[in-house]
Amino acid sequence: MAENNMTVDTSDISLLYPDADSLRRHMMGEENARLSPTTAEQLELYFMMDLKSCDFGSFYTCDPEVILYRQDTFEDMMANPELSAVLLKMIPFLNDITELRRMGSDSAASTESYLYSITEVELYTSLLDLLRDQLLPMAPRFRSTAFKRFAERINTLTGSEYYKNLNNQLKELTSRVREIKSVTIGVNFDAQLRADRAGVLSINNEHFKSGELLDKMLRLDFKNDEMTCIAPLVAFRKGQSDNQQMALANAFNGAINDVFRSSIRSWKKVIQHYVLENTDFLIRIMPEIEFVTKATELLIKLKDKGCPLCHPEIRPMSEKAFDARGLCNPIVSVKTDSSVVPNDFTFDEEGMIYVLTGPNRGGKSVITCAVGIAFVMAQLGLPVCADSCVISPCDEIFTHFPTGSEDTINKGRLGEECSRLSDIFDDVSEDSLILLDETLSSTGSFEAAYIASEVLQGFSMVKCRGIFATHLHDLAASVDSINAAALPKGGVKIDNLVAAIDQGSRSFKIRRERPDGKSYARDIADKYGLSLDKIMGKIQK
Repeated sequence: MAENNMTVDTSDISLLYPDADSLRRHMMGEENARLSPTTAEQLELYFMMDLKSCDFGSFYTCDPEVILYRQDTFEDMMANPELSAVLLKMIPFLNDITELRRMGSDSAASTESYLYSITEVELYTSLLDLLRDQLLPMAPRFRSTAFKRFAERINTLTGSEYYKNLNNQLKELTSRVREIKSVTIGVNFDAQLRADRAGVLSINNEHFKSGELLDKMLRLDFKNDEMTCIAPLVAFRKGQSDNQQMALANAFNGAINDVFRSSIRSWKKVIQHYVLENTDFLIRIMPEIEFVTKATELLIKLKDKGCPLCHPEIRPMSEKAFDARGLCNPIVSVKTDSSVVPNDFTFDEEGMIYVLTGPNRGGKSVITCAVGIAFVMAQLGLPVCADSCVISPCDEIFTHFPTGSEDTINKGRLGEECSRLSDIFDDVSEDSLILLDETLSSTGSFEAAYIASEVLQGFSMVKCRGIFATHLHDLAASVDSINAAALPKGGVKIDNLVAAIDQGSRSFKIRRERPDGKSYARDIADKYGLSLDKIMGKIQK
């Protein structure tokens, strides 16, 4: 096969990155965005999507251009449900190609390694045929740059004369290789009838026949021809040591290598100069394929559950914007069949950090996680679970939730909580998001309120956005004094949020107002029959 370097530029082919530079920065870890496995776990992201070849941090970004590019990608995924099925069909081909390359790199130049090369070309052409037949018919409906580029590359590759020649020569070569059933060996003897030289005389497309009488009787053929064995060369593989079997196998393989040396070796060059370059981009996007298909599956599930979905408007990070109307927590939507109570939530100049109080099981944790998940989904390029949303990306999300695995032996629970809080201050920036849920619940209210007020002042001075969901109503009552200390020093304003109670029942609505701690205490007392009225009712019985 004539060497031809007909390769297509695929450096910018990505379902998640708009150009080669943004893809390079992602691959090199240069982007200032991080989502830790701990944060993903505490926000229960793994419950939404079970990713195998990547994690949520792999694609977390704060680049508005990248986010908008992905939004278009997911629009195409949702508008063309069969697209996920086609992408998933690619995975077995790409896994096999990857494994063949690994096996080929482990073996020397041998018949086996050459056959790996031929099989790789077969897989490559079969994969392109699949995409030509099942992806390209959808191409006129694509609106995203990602899938338009992808379809254009596949169309270019499968429509080229080089690809057609590749298929033709592949058929010719595989036919020749697969027709090999036996070889005819010639041996020269010297005057003492000792084997002097040996070699392959021909390669045959049929097996040789045994010359033993019983075998002739069984096949009802008593004629001898050039394919009838008149005497076995050796008792092949019977009673031989491993070394003897290896030597014999190497002799045959060496002979076949010599016969096919020129034609098969040319295919190694095809792998190196053509297939390798034109499959690398497909192997590279395997994690992207898993992510976009599983994310689309999640979006369809949320849509079927009646959860609102919208692509957020992306604002510059410097604006620190976040305004969500009708925000829902997708975890709750997936886990339950009941309707989810939506809430409005805003970070603004009057409140960049919130102290969120309210009754137990009143929705504090739900809304805290909902805000964090909205940032994650938006920055992964997904729609968020809201009627509308405006968002400035954050560089990192720091969570401080009860973990259940605290180092209480060495530090005590309070010491462990304080240690984790201190670690946040090592890395937090003004572009970060802080989510604290029932932090400092391991100590008394006086100590907890004091430490929490110091922590809140610190976050105010960092100028980040954040939520402190807490049972500490004394802390909520001291927000004004915390602001009085922090604002003159350049801190951002802290405000109160309340998980409301309407007519004695939890409404799961979050309101921006000052808390009334006594009402929550009355609610708890009444729930457990410890209000004075209920106590008196029991006494008077």
